[in-house]
Amino acid sequence: MVDVLVAGGGPTGLMLAGELALAGVDVAIVERRPTQQLVGSRAGGFHARTIELLDQRGIADRFLAEGQVARAAGTGNRMLDVSDFPTRHPYTLGLWQKHIERILAGWVDELGVPIHRGEVTGFDQDDTGVVVHLADGDLLRAAYLVGADGGRSVVRRAAGIEFPGAEATTSSLIAEVAVAEEPELGTRRTPSGLVAFGRSEYEIRDGEVVYADRGPVGVMVTEPHVGPNSDPTLRDLSDALIAACGTDYGIHDPTWISRFTDATRQAATYRSGRVLLAGDAAHVHSPSGGQGIGLGIQDAVNLGWKLAQVVRGVSPETLLDTYHAERHPAGARALRQTMAMSALQRPDPRIEAVRDLMTELMDMDEPRRHVAGLLSGLDVRYDLGAGHPLLGRRMPDLDLVTADGPLRVFTLLHRARPVLLDLGTPGSVDPGPWRDRVQLVTAAYDGAWELPVIGAVRPPAAVVIRPDGHVAWVGDGTSSGLEDALTTWFGRAR
Repeated sequence: MVDVLVAGGGPTGLMLAGELALAGVDVAIVERRPTQQLVGSRAGGFHARTIELLDQRGIADRFLAEGQVARAAGTGNRMLDVSDFPTRHPYTLGLWQKHIERILAGWVDELGVPIHRGEVTGFDQDDTGVVVHLADGDLLRAAYLVGADGGRSVVRRAAGIEFPGAEATTSSLIAEVAVAEEPELGTRRTPSGLVAFGRSEYEIRDGEVVYADRGPVGVMVTEPHVGPNSDPTLRDLSDALIAACGTDYGIHDPTWISRFTDATRQAATYRSGRVLLAGDAAHVHSPSGGQGIGLGIQDAVNLGWKLAQVVRGVSPETLLDTYHAERHPAGARALRQTMAMSALQRPDPRIEAVRDLMTELMDMDEPRRHVAGLLSGLDVRYDLGAGHPLLGRRMPDLDLVTADGPLRVFTLLHRARPVLLDLGTPGSVDPGPWRDRVQLVTAAYDGAWELPVIGAVRPPAAVVIRPDGHVAWVGDGTSSGLEDALTTWFGRAR
């Protein structure tokens, strides 16, 4: 028996397993694919906040070493400049999902997390734990089960969690194929929708994608009608290309073919007893804006430390309710944006007029910062009540000055432990009986305090930073409210 079993070894499941392992929890992954190697990549890349989360764990450089940096965030219709955002990572990172999973799997392996190969078919749960059923008849036991098993989540269905939302109005095929005729690489709009050709090897130069001149061709094309809920064929891809381009370019020998839609659904609850959902199991949406992997990783980092504290008996089970309370609204807001961006891509003269208007608006600074803040994830604020603008927002990665030398805030979060950061008079705040759970760091910072979208804020005297990097308490030079915050988020004093 393990403390937590994670169903699904994609980016969300891998990130969650890493978070739990850092917190000293006995965690295992069960993944239906026989190997970790992913054939093809429907998605790829991260926005700024996701890169920050990886940086908080000290692993961002692994992804940056292999990805392509673009100092912009894409809306599906245009790129928005984010280079002026106050973050150490004011850019988007392009990196195919197969590489993202490989890097995360390497990190998880270093942390000693086992991966079982098998398909989850259902589970039983009671007050003491969960018994997970596999297709080969094996049973796996855990105190908690997290479904990170994708949009068709078996865990979500077995838990009886409703998945309301909007049906698909359009679908697209994405594939990697050989071609007899070389298509024009890049993205263009046709009467039936978007069509794009590229290659898996590329560079970003001056904000433009430059593809290699070798290798299989990647293709994405909007289908004339919403495709069936089944695996697409080469004939389906050929028909869609002919409808869009008048030719299928002699496509043959596909490496892989997949279909995605603009269906938008969100789980009614992210928790049912000892079963929780994360990533695509909790929300599906159009890929417009490239937020899918990032939303899942943000779910994982929000949930991991909370579940770890409950498993270890540090916090009551009610702490798990804050996972839904925080991530469900954040996910719903992102889903609304993907719906809007997907609608703007439709081949309709009226929508084209709206696109033109939106382009004019995005040329203005405030609308650009607003939309880019949402896309990048840098504007997320969890509702922790009224108070300082920092409360509930991500803590900036400040360059601190300490008695031991310079120190970055994100370095303090590498072990996924909470931090009480004293920036005022040394000794004015102290975690007291929480000292075994909360790091006390005394430091100075003389620079400006600026948050994405909202701008400059008043420097705090002290802050409590949760393991996910969000601010749980802001001090004004006194300890008022500190004990309540520490109790709420890190359990009762011992």
